Amino acid sequence: MSRARQPPLVTGISPNEGISWTKVTIRGENLGTGPTDLIGLTICGHNCLLTAEWMSASKIVCRVGQAKNDKGDIIVTTKSGGRGTSTVSFKLLKPEKIGILDQSAVWVDEMNYYDMRTDRNKGIPPLSLRPANPLGIEIDKGRFPQKDLEALFPGMSADFTSENFSAAWYLIENHSTTSFDQLKTAVVNLKKQANKKNEGSLAYVKGGLSTFFEAQDALSAIHQKLEADGTEKVEGSMTQKLENVLNRASNTADTLFQEVLGRKDKADSTRNALNVLQRFKFLFNLPLNIERNIQKGDYDVVINDYEKAKSLFGKTEVQVFKKYYAEVETRIEDLRELLLDKLLETPSTLHDQKRYIRYLSDLHAPGDPAWQCIGAQHQWILQLMHNCKESYVKEQKGKDIFCYNFFFPLSLGNPLLHSPMLDLDSDVRPSPIGHLSQTASLKRGSSFQAGRDDAWRYKAPQQVVFVEKLTKLVVSQLPNFWKLWISYVNGSLFSETAEKSGQMERSKKNARQRQNDFKKMIQEVMHSLVKLIRGALLPFSLREGESREYGGWEMKSELSGQWLTHVIQTVRLSSESLTALEIPNDMLQIIQDLILDLRVRCIMVTLQHTAEDIKRLAEKEDWVVDNEGLTSLPSQFEQCIIRSLQSLKTVLDCKPGEASVFQQQRTQEDVCQLSIGIMQVFIDCLEQLSTKPDGDIDTAHLSVDVSSPDLFGSIHEDSSLSPEQRLLIALSNCRYLERHTFLNIAEHFEKHGFQGVEKIIQVSMESLKELDQRLFEMYIEFKADPIVGSLEPGIYAGYFDWKDCLVPAG
Repeated sequence: MSRARQPPLVTGISPNEGISWTKVTIRGENLGTGPTDLIGLTICGHNCLLTAEWMSASKIVCRVGQAKNDKGDIIVTTKSGGRGTSTVSFKLLKPEKIGILDQSAVWVDEMNYYDMRTDRNKGIPPLSLRPANPLGIEIDKGRFPQKDLEALFPGMSADFTSENFSAAWYLIENHSTTSFDQLKTAVVNLKKQANKKNEGSLAYVKGGLSTFFEAQDALSAIHQKLEADGTEKVEGSMTQKLENVLNRASNTADTLFQEVLGRKDKADSTRNALNVLQRFKFLFNLPLNIERNIQKGDYDVVINDYEKAKSLFGKTEVQVFKKYYAEVETRIEDLRELLLDKLLETPSTLHDQKRYIRYLSDLHAPGDPAWQCIGAQHQWILQLMHNCKESYVKEQKGKDIFCYNFFFPLSLGNPLLHSPMLDLDSDVRPSPIGHLSQTASLKRGSSFQAGRDDAWRYKAPQQVVFVEKLTKLVVSQLPNFWKLWISYVNGSLFSETAEKSGQMERSKKNARQRQNDFKKMIQEVMHSLVKLIRGALLPFSLREGESREYGGWEMKSELSGQWLTHVIQTVRLSSESLTALEIPNDMLQIIQDLILDLRVRCIMVTLQHTAEDIKRLAEKEDWVVDNEGLTSLPSQFEQCIIRSLQSLKTVLDCKPGEASVFQQQRTQEDVCQLSIGIMQVFIDCLEQLSTKPDGDIDTAHLSVDVSSPDLFGSIHEDSSLSPEQRLLIALSNCRYLERHTFLNIAEHFEKHGFQGVEKIIQVSMESLKELDQRLFEMYIEFKADPIVGSLEPGIYAGYFDWKDCLVPAG
């Protein structure tokens, strides 16, 4: 364990006497291990720790305060050694009053005094010295925050030398816990100080009376001596000399005082100018500080400084203040323009938009920046949508050129083949969800070009990719646009400063007046979305003047039902996302109308493609008969229709808010006619197979792949069937269709909500019965011809008139 340190011992002080605020050097032993170890220093009973500067363990420099005793010890207290002792003492001298013309060997330097409010030392001129404790009692700092005091006493100060001095602020800050008795003592001290000032001014007068009396006595003596001489000549000469002496003395005194007073006026004016610069340096430095903070992006600091300057100097009449405040206004106007430009920049986040609107409202920007931002965002969204369309239209044309050059590179040699626009691996390729399953393999025996066509067939069409991109763009941008409007309506875009100034109420009033304008903006976005999709998928539904703006696609072939189903699902998801924003349903009704039209179109296209697929079933007849005397053709026909109806299930089902596809009479009629057409196509296939030879089968409607010779191998494999056998098989198929297949198909139609099923089946049944009757008659004719040929000569041999015979019956 270490040995305890010795208590401090003061062995010397230099100088050992002086007035208050005299700088002294204290020497001794064990005066502390450092500045933090020194915790107490008193000279003549006055605490001098605030001005103490620890130099070493044997040396401390400080200033003597206003001690209570004229002579006393120097006591040092440290943490390590405790309270010390002193072998020397210091004598406090009363300051002598120095006249304006008296010489003085004392140099009064600019000392540091302790500022209780800021808890730090400041340097002030000697003429501005003030006591650290004007009340003469112990200072007890309170815990009141400085900001609360500034808010409680606006425009006031706790500095007792200030013009805006507030006694209440000073007492709360420095004597919040002082007892009432101590405050009484402080009142007595203040009265004593006031009396001392009065006595001091009287002392100057009293001190000058002796000189005045001596001069009066000398003049009286001279006057008496002149009277004793009795000589008028002497009297005249002496009086003249005395007057000359007095005049010279007066002139010398005037010259002396004028020089001193001139220097004093000049010093006072300089000091006043420095005080003004020091006191109002906030305003003088504000223009430069605003520029620096704008460059750093500290807009909050700029706004706070501007509000402070506006409250202090906004209505000033001082020309210097006016000039600097005008500079501040110029820079603030530049800041308003900068913030407005940033607000109207696109793209930008909702957070940044709200932040810039708050800044502009705090800066009292003219107009309505929030509404300007809403208008800019609206135009930007519309522009994005049209740019999206233009880029995909160009991409489609680029793909067409690439495809053409891909198949004929040598004959054309087109340089566009290597154009960067045609890079299929770019970001504009169809998304994975936009592709159909590429599981089809090349058919045996098909040509190389046909394989290329198959590969291209399973690529997503540009219209489908465009709809995906367009809906994603709207769904990603419209929520922020809608939230910005909601914030504008409820006033959450503005700060507390704007709320106090009434700006929020004005904004809410403007929002109520502009509800119709914003509704038109949303409707314009919805109309553009719907028309762009119609231009890509349903161009025939646009008016003549809208085709150029919203269309422009090359419609070489209509989209299949699978692609239309995918598009419908995409648009449905977008509608659900927009509904979640609580956008009124009347604004989204146009999207529901689009979905209905797409669903109807998808049903029509699917039924048309189904009819084409059924027409191809004629080439798939293998004439293999099962135990019931049927071929696979009726089953293939039924399965084809079932697959088609299953593919339409999601289209036929109604989502929340959607109407039934069959609500319109025209749609019901069209679907009914297409369904009847599908049934009639298969009936025609049966008639074609039963009446025409193999070589006469109509394949003009088939593509190269379907009509390739390999596909008809099964037909030519069994060429031993006679016409009578084919008619019997066809009649058996007709009977099965009548009793089973058509009834099953009717059930599936009703299950999927088709209207007019009875009409579809009735018309189909009639057509089928007519075919059955024709085929039966043809079969009877085939069988009867040989018999008739053998009997006919004998019938007419006896020239018998058969007209008179009864017609056989039964």
